Amino acid sequence: MDENIISLIAKELNISISQVKNTLELLEEGATVPFIARYRKERTKGLDEEQIRVIQENYAYQVNLAKRKEEVLARIETLGKLDDEIIKNVNACTKLSQVEDIYRPYKQKKKTRASVAIANGLQPLADTFMSFPRYFKETELDAYINENVKDRGAAIQGACDIIAEKVSDDVDVRNKILDSMTNFGRIVTSEKKDHEDDHKVYKMYYDYSERVNTLAPHRVMAIDRGEKEKVLNVSISFNEEYIENWVCRRFIRFTNSGTSEYVRAAILDGLKRLAYPSIERMVRSALSEKAHESSIDVFSMNLEKLLLQPPMKDKVILGFDPAFRTGCKLAVIDASGKKLTVDVIYPHQPNAKVKESEQKLVQLCNEYHVNLIAIGNGTASRESEAFVANTIKKFNLPVSYTIVSEAGASVYSASKLAIEEFPDLHVEQRSAISIARRLMDPLSELIKIDPQSIGVGQYQHDLPTARLKERLDFVVEKAVNRVGVNINTASVSLLKNVAGLNNASATSIVSYREENGKIESRTQIKKIPKIGPKAFEQAAGFLRIEDGKEPLDRTSIHPESYKATKVLLKELGLDTLDLGTQKAKDVISNCDTKQLMQDTGLDSYTLKDILDAICMPLRDYRDKYDAPLLRKDVLEIEDLHINDKLEGTVRNVVDFGAFVDIGLHEDGLVHVSKMSTKRVKHPSDVVSVGDIVTVWVYNIDQEKQKVQLTMVNPN
Repeated sequence: MDENIISLIAKELNISISQVKNTLELLEEGATVPFIARYRKERTKGLDEEQIRVIQENYAYQVNLAKRKEEVLARIETLGKLDDEIIKNVNACTKLSQVEDIYRPYKQKKKTRASVAIANGLQPLADTFMSFPRYFKETELDAYINENVKDRGAAIQGACDIIAEKVSDDVDVRNKILDSMTNFGRIVTSEKKDHEDDHKVYKMYYDYSERVNTLAPHRVMAIDRGEKEKVLNVSISFNEEYIENWVCRRFIRFTNSGTSEYVRAAILDGLKRLAYPSIERMVRSALSEKAHESSIDVFSMNLEKLLLQPPMKDKVILGFDPAFRTGCKLAVIDASGKKLTVDVIYPHQPNAKVKESEQKLVQLCNEYHVNLIAIGNGTASRESEAFVANTIKKFNLPVSYTIVSEAGASVYSASKLAIEEFPDLHVEQRSAISIARRLMDPLSELIKIDPQSIGVGQYQHDLPTARLKERLDFVVEKAVNRVGVNINTASVSLLKNVAGLNNASATSIVSYREENGKIESRTQIKKIPKIGPKAFEQAAGFLRIEDGKEPLDRTSIHPESYKATKVLLKELGLDTLDLGTQKAKDVISNCDTKQLMQDTGLDSYTLKDILDAICMPLRDYRDKYDAPLLRKDVLEIEDLHINDKLEGTVRNVVDFGAFVDIGLHEDGLVHVSKMSTKRVKHPSDVVSVGDIVTVWVYNIDQEKQKVQLTMVNPN
């Protein structure tokens, strides 16, 4: 391990060197991020999953950076051009792009105008120009005329091409331009002729300008997409005159030289033809990369909150997959998620069998004692909501409903997994079951879908696929392990995301269950094929066994701590039968933790986690979040008035605000400026996906059927 890199990361993250070093050692030993975050807190001093991930990524980046520095210095040395200044500059680089900029003049290029000129013997002429002789006679050019250099003009042009490339490759020049573009430049966009933007999606950017260093990530993404779709022209405007004067002063030593005008022309050509476009691409690329990371952060945060929405426990749920022509598919599931029945009704045009549809819905609700109806938010969603609300009211059904995101439901319904689960059902029927299960247990159901198909981000289709997948997979793993899984009921999709497990070992667990029946203890997990000692160590604490032989197996306490836990219980005058009782809570609330640490040998982090598990052995991490907002009546935009107070569910959080479901066809937007009376840096500082929030109507656009909301009380 590189001590310098460890020190650098510790400084960047404002944590101790030992925290970074211990984390990296654990990762090298094969420990997973969730395991380290949950069961090795004493070594990391309580670092969470995100901090561990950042350490892991930063170390890998710094190792690659150090390796690239060595490669670049070695290659420059082989050219005989290495000196102390270059070594100093390379070692001072903190980014790979900076290293590449220094290496740029020494890199073997593809065929360029300068390389052709050098091959034609014009380097000495370029050197003569740059020596700035007091007098220069044009007859001196004749010495350079040959088969490839036809005349004096071609000789001058070739020498200037060499100088232009030299100027363009100069590190100081490039840094000066980069600084000017980044800190003082402006992104300028304009409308292309004959574009196809019929819906005026990019109208805001038809004539737009903003400082480069203040451009918000979502605007960068919008501009990039508008340019890609050939709607927008995009450029960076900056003080070119200042740069050109600065570069000329740097290179032209004698302004009254016989070659100074040649050099000036070469400098301007090098800047305009080579340096400016190159640096502009670099700045645009950096903006896009930063915007991508911001969007991935938003997507990851939203996905995590969506996965961690509280389950609707002990409820019979009817999944309602809306449609017009093909009918609304219904599926009833019991409290365990088992399918009870499927059906179809036609309450909408063109069939409009409203009466029969009402009777069928009432029959299903009564026959199966339905508690909740989960309505998918796709096509015909609001019409279906109105139908359900009217039916509940008309027949006085003891049922509530809520709108559930069906993003990715069709992907799952047609997947191999869904076919294996429900081989006798049609795609739409599987979709209705998935919608019901999303309400019952969002994590268990959404885990079956590629995270990229769950629409809780911004410009997600413009993001780098590999990087997005890597981050979203991390979020899924983090969510699964924070909640833990019941090893006797969990699917392969859920199990494979448990720390230490993969698809093969998860499949092996399910096969073992099917062949041998219920798994009775965590110790028994060791007998399952493909679960080795390391996999068991990493996974055991996250795999729960309810009603097993060992009461501690239903808690988040790791088997490695069972012995210490039983000593602890004895010290407290408790036993495993007291887990979760009021007696245990009362005893622990009055205990001396410092004395317990001495008596048991447990560190403070592990002791606290064990005491929490003794008090709440079946605690669900998701219970601290808002449960879904249930409704019995529908809302129309005509019912709204400015300053009306409403409750809604946050469906998506983006850079510029949050979209809130208040029961209308379209979610209302709370702009970031309307979230608080104080300045809000990012909407995620105030709200998360799934939050139940109080909002007031700020603006109503009847024509577009859109509503703007505010979280600031107008009264």
